[in-house]
Amino acid sequence: MITLAGLSQKPILAGGGGAAMFQKSWSIYDALSEKNYMHHREIYARVAEWLGRRGGKGYSILDLGCGSVRFLAPCLKKHPPAMYVGVDLSAAALEEAKEQLEGLFHVALRQEEMVEALERSKTRFEVIFSGYALHHLDVAQKEKFLSLCVERLVPGAALLLVDVVREEGESREAYIARYLDDMRRDWTEVPRHELEEACAHVQAYDFPETESDLGEMGKRAGFAGMKRLARFGPHQLWELPTGKKAG
Repeated sequence: MITLAGLSQKPILAGGGGAAMFQKSWSIYDALSEKNYMHHREIYARVAEWLGRRGGKGYSILDLGCGSVRFLAPCLKKHPPAMYVGVDLSAAALEEAKEQLEGLFHVALRQEEMVEALERSKTRFEVIFSGYALHHLDVAQKEKFLSLCVERLVPGAALLLVDVVREEGESREAYIARYLDDMRRDWTEVPRHELEEACAHVQAYDFPETESDLGEMGKRAGFAGMKRLARFGPHQLWELPTGKKAG
């Protein structure tokens, strides 16, 4: 059974305004991900492997910035959770997610900003997942996001994080210039006007950290470490585990 709740527009927090582009032009992002320019297929193949290695009974998963779950849904159907909660600001994306998740049980979709959703949640999960969302937040909000994730995970659980990162010692300005150059050179199947809108989004709303800075944020938040599971240039997948289970 799939339920949609909280479908009232929430204010977009400072540094997190990148979600506005996806609310208004979700189809553009969906088209970009379908072309695999951000290595969704390879990364989500690793996500499916990770879920498969968990073993045991069904798990609960909170998906923050879930979008349409086009790539995560097959992973979930291969390794079904006992409960799935998806959170996103885009109503259009959530409507697509509802279709993608048909066949799974105990599914809830909520239109909320993800840090606010973490603050309001009283449920603890075995897995928290977030794909290409954290880099839209400013430093203070990233720190808060990670701390709240630790609070919302049971012992022995983990945050599974997909995001972009800057090279060590690289400024945001240098990263943006390099990423936009790559987009304009390599993303050849995207119509020019859509590509330029995507470039404008990156220019205005992307605030990636370096991998080392992100790892330090995770440690300060209370995670036991940060293990990289996949890397395709700036597009990476990490596991951030909590402490071990009691007993």
